[in-house]
Amino acid sequence: MMSQGRLEDLRVKLDAINLQLLELLSERARIAQEIGLDKEKQGVPKFDPVREKQMLEQLVAHNKGPFDHETVRHLFKQIFQASLKLQQADHQKLLLVSRKNKREDTVITLGDVTVGGGKPMMIAGPCSVESYEQVRQVAAALKAAGITVMRGGAFKPRTSPYDFQGLGVEGLKILKEVASEFGLKTISEIVDPAHIAMACDYIDVIQIGARNMQNFELLKAAGDVRTPILLKRGLAATIDEFVHAAEYIVSRGNNQVMLIERGIRTYEKATRNTLDISAVPILKQETHLPVLVDVTHSTGRKDILAPCAKAALAAGADGIMVEVHPDPATALSDAAQQLNIEQFNRFYTEVKNSGLL
Repeated sequence: MMSQGRLEDLRVKLDAINLQLLELLSERARIAQEIGLDKEKQGVPKFDPVREKQMLEQLVAHNKGPFDHETVRHLFKQIFQASLKLQQADHQKLLLVSRKNKREDTVITLGDVTVGGGKPMMIAGPCSVESYEQVRQVAAALKAAGITVMRGGAFKPRTSPYDFQGLGVEGLKILKEVASEFGLKTISEIVDPAHIAMACDYIDVIQIGARNMQNFELLKAAGDVRTPILLKRGLAATIDEFVHAAEYIVSRGNNQVMLIERGIRTYEKATRNTLDISAVPILKQETHLPVLVDVTHSTGRKDILAPCAKAALAAGADGIMVEVHPDPATALSDAAQQLNIEQFNRFYTEVKNSGLL
């Protein structure tokens, strides 16, 4: 029978070995971090399955017991995974858009409105700029409602090449003329990197649409100007891919970036897309950028726009985007999902009455 004195001696030895192991593990972690930084610079994946297999084989070959080979593999796999998580955490710290890199919220000023400053805002306007009269009619309604930021598509990337593609530069000119008359700020999508600099002369915010979220040359061009950018989440993009798309812009020097959740494609057919409400608090936690929600494209249903807008605001969204048209039945794009002016006023009143806006 083991004496109490011997038991205590063995425990003391075990404690000392634990501390030695901790010191060695910490040293290993520091080396793993350095390797992660080098891989970051080289642009190579942090996880290397071939290298991991080689290390495990070497450890098993030198295993003299009493742990069996499977136990050794399991223990060291846990260490490898912890090291990989450490490298990934370091990567998040390196991202310019990361909350770990900048604790304070980024606030973007659009005239009298601030985006990301704690008071949510509403953006509204037609899916497409179709005519001066159409845009002016919407602008007058928005001005009367107290909304100062108007959206409108001049370049329209459509699923079918035979659908209305937008008025192009003429549409931007219409937006600028109407916005000047009513004192509004404007948002419009740009699809060609060569048009980015030109767009800065006509609109206040450049939108990069869902289909172009990973158009890297467009993202780089957007990063080379100092006009605010509204970046839409891709149709099937993960949050990580969305965040890295924003990083492309900020890494080029343009830190005026807003993110907008617009629904992702799933198997569900009840709505046009599936509104990922969970993306709002996640993006707010992971990045310091303003986060908005497009309730029109995410749902495609007029009857649930207000509840979804309220849900987005309750989740922490910095703003809501919705589409408005004087006569949706005659709209050249997205006719079924745009609100007419009367419907918009009811929608806006309901959302405001919730106390969330």
